[in-house]
Amino acid sequence: MPSEANTPGRDRGPGGLSIVIAPDKFKGSLTASEVASGIAKGLQKAVPGIHTIELPVADGGDGTLDAFLANGYTAKEIMVTGPDNDLQRSAIAVKDGTAVIETALTSGLAMRGDRTPNPLAATSRGVGDAILAALDAGADRIIIGLGGSACTDGGAGMLQALGVRLTDGSGAILYPGGVSLLDLEHVDLSGLDPRTLDTEIILATDVTNPLYGPNGAAAVYGPQKGADVEDVRILDWALSHFASKVSLEAANLPGAGAAGGIGFAALAVLGATARPGIELVLEMLDFETHLTGADLVITGEGRLDDQSFQGKAPTGVLAAAARHNIPAVAVCGSSLLTTEPRYPDFDAVHALTDIAPDLRTAISNAGPLLEKLATRINVHKLQPQPAAN
Repeated sequence: MPSEANTPGRDRGPGGLSIVIAPDKFKGSLTASEVASGIAKGLQKAVPGIHTIELPVADGGDGTLDAFLANGYTAKEIMVTGPDNDLQRSAIAVKDGTAVIETALTSGLAMRGDRTPNPLAATSRGVGDAILAALDAGADRIIIGLGGSACTDGGAGMLQALGVRLTDGSGAILYPGGVSLLDLEHVDLSGLDPRTLDTEIILATDVTNPLYGPNGAAAVYGPQKGADVEDVRILDWALSHFASKVSLEAANLPGAGAAGGIGFAALAVLGATARPGIELVLEMLDFETHLTGADLVITGEGRLDDQSFQGKAPTGVLAAAARHNIPAVAVCGSSLLTTEPRYPDFDAVHALTDIAPDLRTAISNAGPLLEKLATRINVHKLQPQPAAN
């Protein structure tokens, strides 16, 4: 839950100041919740008693589940088929008929540990397992954060988990992985779990790539999952063939190439809709309600650069703050913005590397450094000025 409720009329701290802290994770060092907590502790040291509201956010990628769990959702532990076709523990977040699934935790790269990448055989079946668990929990709305996946199978594994039969020319069921789609001859949707047809499925993603082609899932994201040049060629061909059997139209929809093509299968077969990840997350967390009466918004992520302003979490938080005419400050691990301030809507940008001797120290000692950095955020200039005589 948020650390404080922005309740009208409550004592909001020195000078009546209220600070909303809404960061994304610092990947590789701190979760979004840990970032928010560290900033709040630093502010409290600098201005004891100041009112802070911690609202960790995400953009649909890694950390999406944590953001919802930190804002009133409950974790439900489940078992899923990992990207290497092995059974693994995972979780979904549930609240009031809504379930949240994070692809990174159900078919993600992080689930592979130190095993050698196998991009041709990695499966998305775990996402399908998570959807079934959400349906069993009574969800009538499912949000799927598409990011951090290890697979490039067009969502075929997900569909198989939900009852879709994918078979070759002899009628044999396809084995896991994108490469097997080259053998696909028949797609039988008759066994699809009927509950999916009565469930609203929303994809949270900032990816707009099509399923295949030079800007498709294999070409753009395959190398990040261990695919070499030949693997990319094979997977792209396989995804094209898959689309010819399912829906060529859906293959070109924005987001079809997200999470190795899981977006495609969800759009084409499950009737899903795609939304910008940070926009959806902020909406689901009722973010703008917490901005009422706020004097400052603090956001950020591990590395702030030009891509941060292309559908990433800081963009959405910054835009929301601007709609309420609230100044916004960015806190990050490092800043690669070409000119400071690169984006004048930020009142200030603070980076751990400003006070750490090097990037490695900033990452390994992020927690204490973050608290120290937060004491540098100038909230005093936000103090209400006395009315002129």
